[in-house]
Amino acid sequence: MLSSKRILLIIGGGIAAYKSLDLIRRLRERGAAVTPVLTRAAEEFVTPLSVSALAGEKVYRDLFDLTDEAEMGHIQLSRSADLIVVAPATADLMGKMASGLANDMASTLLMATDTPVLCAPAMNVRMWDHPATQRNLKQLQADGVRFVGPNEGDMACGEFGPGRMSEPLEIVAAIEAQLTAGPLAGKRVLVTSGPTHEPIDPVRYIANRSSGAQGAAVARALAHLGAEVIFVTGPADVPPPAGVQVVPVETAQQMSDAVDTALPVDAGVFAAAVADWRVASASDKKLKKSRDGLPVLEFAENPDILKRVSQLAVGRPPLVVGFAAETDDVVEHATAKRLRKGCDWIVANDVSPATGIMGGSENAVILISGSGTEEWPRLGKDEVARRLAAKIADALAG
Repeated sequence: MLSSKRILLIIGGGIAAYKSLDLIRRLRERGAAVTPVLTRAAEEFVTPLSVSALAGEKVYRDLFDLTDEAEMGHIQLSRSADLIVVAPATADLMGKMASGLANDMASTLLMATDTPVLCAPAMNVRMWDHPATQRNLKQLQADGVRFVGPNEGDMACGEFGPGRMSEPLEIVAAIEAQLTAGPLAGKRVLVTSGPTHEPIDPVRYIANRSSGAQGAAVARALAHLGAEVIFVTGPADVPPPAGVQVVPVETAQQMSDAVDTALPVDAGVFAAAVADWRVASASDKKLKKSRDGLPVLEFAENPDILKRVSQLAVGRPPLVVGFAAETDDVVEHATAKRLRKGCDWIVANDVSPATGIMGGSENAVILISGSGTEEWPRLGKDEVARRLAAKIADALAG
């Protein structure tokens, strides 16, 4: 799929730079040519010799190198590729990109290019969560820069959370999606998926039986059609798909906040099984059995994410798709939900225990829109996702 494609790989200065060596190898296995650019900080983690040996090409490092400028100036270098990939995209590089700074080879290339850019962020969790980084992320997304990751996990610094650079094969999948001229190329699509966990105390929570399989399949199908997918997922049983920007959350409120951060998008697909209620005052200590009887739990209503996004006066996605998991009178309940929420489509299914759909590998859905209902046969969840993604592509093309 990447045969004859040229990738300009900018390697930022972070411990995740070691993954860039495997990324180069994976890209070349698929037929891509890789031109590497090392920042000064990156040279503290990987050597120009190792990068050049794997890429089979010269490494570019110095903006003011007379030989480099004579052979291929930075302007030409920035425009000779099919895609510019920044991996790792450090907080410093993202800040320079968002602010329009150009004081070294990497930042100047990024300023001088009209080539699409894909970033794979990597930094400490506190740096990723910092308001400045989040502002820069929003600005770069508005500028058309696409992102893969970061993932959540253990950090080299010993902390845990979002900030790990995506694995090389995840970045390869994102590159393939970016370079595939699919019908959703250039579109940003938000997908929510999985259950939410609402804490009762530090060891107990309220949840549901959603596996997250259908939402993950939808995100994967949209990415295969060329969309930039922001995948906001609760604690699902299935792993997130490769080639999408994964935003892990636990609670409904966290999911609501992540959705707000992801907007604006061209379409929103709300497949998550969000808990309707939460414990109003979750205990910070484990609740113990008591002779005084059972504990009394008071509930509060969670944010209605689908309704709020569907009824936005400013920034509403052109297409909003909700999901309705019902156990009886499926069409009647789902039709009423579409009108009540204000979304464009509802994907309804029967999740009563006899169907085996909840947590299973198949689904049988009815697509409900303003023009009527469309019943699909029972299919594998991947096929349901492909059909839905194709319909979304048709709707956004119209």
